[in-house]
Amino acid sequence: MFDFLEGYDVLGAFWMTVKLTALSAVGSLIWGTLLAAMRVSPVPLMRGFGTAYVNIVRNIPLTVIILFSSLGLADVFGMTLGAEDFKVQGFRLAVLGLVAYTAAFVCEAIRSGINTVPLGQAEAARAIGLSFSQTLTLIVLPQAFRSVIGPLANVLIALTKNTTVAAAIGVAEAAYLMKTMIENEAQTLLIGAVFAFGFVVLTLPTGLILGWLSKRLAVKR
Repeated sequence: MFDFLEGYDVLGAFWMTVKLTALSAVGSLIWGTLLAAMRVSPVPLMRGFGTAYVNIVRNIPLTVIILFSSLGLADVFGMTLGAEDFKVQGFRLAVLGLVAYTAAFVCEAIRSGINTVPLGQAEAARAIGLSFSQTLTLIVLPQAFRSVIGPLANVLIALTKNTTVAAAIGVAEAAYLMKTMIENEAQTLLIGAVFAFGFVVLTLPTGLILGWLSKRLAVKR
């Protein structure tokens, strides 16, 4: 029944999807946290940059960002991110595009968590002489992260599914292989079912684990 899978590296394609997701998630969390800090910063220029970045990037289709990473950064500006091999270059540029896009959503999730921290805690921190960065990193962000594990889980699940857009620049992840198999094989429905099941296996445990973690670490107010 599943003879059509012979000759295709399905597990390898999903492993590429996992690598895209993991690296993009780490990059998005770092950049998104920095953007959130900018959005609540007392410096007007930083607030303006963070607000403009989020509002612009969230309204650009991910496909456009991924294609710009490949056609714009690589072909026009010659940015290869240190990769000489075309496949490695495509992978790194896809990660860059996914980070740039997903960080905007991570930023808004973290900012919503920052808004749940009582203002009196920040005022008390300033009263004892802590700077803005110390208040943010030592008092506000630890509580904010605990309150937004659920929303961040949704962003991670969306990121996992968004990795399929990387197929547009030739990254050999799951969607790229599925397209190839559909072109070469007659079992279209079974191919779709196999890859749909693969994405469920990747995303469902993530949602369940992070949902449980969100309840365990919820801040009691």
